[in-house]
Amino acid sequence: MGTPAFAVPSLRRLAAGGHQVAAVVTNPDRPQGRGQRLAPLPVKEAALELGLEVLQPAALGEPGLAERLASMQPDLFAVVAFSILPRPLLALPRLGSVNLHPSLLPAYRGAAPIIWAVIHGERKTGLSTFLLNPRVDAGDLLLQEEVGIDPEETAGELEARLAPLGADLLVRTVDGLGQGVITPRRQDQSRVSRAPKLQKEDGRLDWNQPAEALRNRIRGTNPMPGAFTQWRGGLLKVHRSRPATGRGEPGAVLLADPRQGLVVATGDGALLLTEVQPAGKLPIEGSAFVRGYPVQAGDHLGR
Repeated sequence: MGTPAFAVPSLRRLAAGGHQVAAVVTNPDRPQGRGQRLAPLPVKEAALELGLEVLQPAALGEPGLAERLASMQPDLFAVVAFSILPRPLLALPRLGSVNLHPSLLPAYRGAAPIIWAVIHGERKTGLSTFLLNPRVDAGDLLLQEEVGIDPEETAGELEARLAPLGADLLVRTVDGLGQGVITPRRQDQSRVSRAPKLQKEDGRLDWNQPAEALRNRIRGTNPMPGAFTQWRGGLLKVHRSRPATGRGEPGAVLLADPRQGLVVATGDGALLLTEVQPAGKLPIEGSAFVRGYPVQAGDHLGR
């Protein structure tokens, strides 16, 4: 059970690892592109390529879905980046339902663990497999693997790196459960932290914050929902940045040089904006932005 690209390596590894994948449950096709034509999402595309049966319920509470899954007499549900399963579905598989979660649970429970780990400047994260229960990300732990975060890594880059590692961990978990060699253990409730779904406004840059906090938010919201600031009455997206020297009023442009680029003051220190995207345009280097747009020292971002 899964939908986005993050779940595809897990499906492929399970299908290639000697396990019988009876069916794949994924979300309905969604409108995509300018024509808004219905198109399959990544897990469905992979499942069809593997010749697997695909189930796309409009809602997980549909009686027909539970009946169809029950008829397969499943040993296990493997769940990666999917919706919360209702109790009738959780009761079906003989060995329970295993979820792959990209954090070291109980840290960062919720929909966006990778993004929040990067925003908070974490130097490490990880992957956890656990048994699903009705509480979100609160089931008993099975296996975990720690993974370091590169200081320059964006959330998108980290997600792409975690996906195949998570697939391997999931397969080891499924194998271990089948062999009866994994003992579930309770999560430490004193260490719980949350990772809620982000809104577009979570990408707004508050230049009163320190440079490092802003740099981490830019990394963490890349590619979604995207970091942005106000500039000359419109929005300027900021995709990448580096620490820079200089001080000034937060949001003030300290340097706008055609070769060196764009340096902006923060609440503590400054940032060199190395990749930006003006409204309606493609991403460009900060130096190219200075050469092509009327930005100069003394201007203010965020107003």
